[in-house]
Amino acid sequence: MALQRFEAVDGWPALRGRLTSRISEQDLMLLDEAVDFATHWHADQRRPAGEPYVQHLLEAVSVLAEAVNTTDIDVLRAAVLHDVVEDTDCSLDEVRKHCGDRVAVLVEWVTKPAAAEGQSRENVRAAYLARLRDAPADALMVKLADRLSNVQRLDSHPRPEKRRAYYQETVRSIVPLAQSHPWFRQWFETWRSAFGHLSV
Repeated sequence: MALQRFEAVDGWPALRGRLTSRISEQDLMLLDEAVDFATHWHADQRRPAGEPYVQHLLEAVSVLAEAVNTTDIDVLRAAVLHDVVEDTDCSLDEVRKHCGDRVAVLVEWVTKPAAAEGQSRENVRAAYLARLRDAPADALMVKLADRLSNVQRLDSHPRPEKRRAYYQETVRSIVPLAQSHPWFRQWFETWRSAFGHLSV
C-alpha cells in the first residue's frame, strides 16, 4: 500500500475550495480568520526543508478534514494554530481572545512548554510527549495530524541524524497514540514501513 501524502503547496484558497462541500460557509469564514491569524504570526518562517511554515499548518487541516472527515471547526482551527504559541511570540491568551476557550485549550495541549530554569530541553520534550497520553481525543487528533505532516517527508530533512531521531521518537511515542484512531493507525503503520530504513 502506497503512503498517502498531504500537500498544501497551492495554499489556503485551493484547500478552502476543496472544503466547501464538507464545511459550511460560516465555519469556513472562521477558518479564514484562523489562517490569517497564523499567517500573521508565522510570517516568513520556513520549515527545515525550506517550505513556508503555513504549508505545514494547512497540511494538518487537510489531514483532518479530507482524510479523517473532521468537520469540528474548533479542531480545524486548532490545527491551523497548533504551533503559534510554541514557535512565535503569540500568547495563549491571544489565541483565546481571537478563537475562544476551546481552541485555546486544544492549542495548549499540543504546545511544548519552554524549559524552566534547570530543565533540559530533552526532559521537557519527554514530559510533553508523556503528557499527550492523557490528551482528550480532539487534541490528540490535532497532534497526530501535526506529526503526520512532519514525518510524511522525513527524507527531505537536511540533517540525517535528525531524520533517524525523529523516526525513532515517532515510533516510540506517537504511533502508540494513533492506535485508538483507525485511520491514523493505518497511516502510521504504512509510514513506519515506508521509512523503516531510518530505524538503523
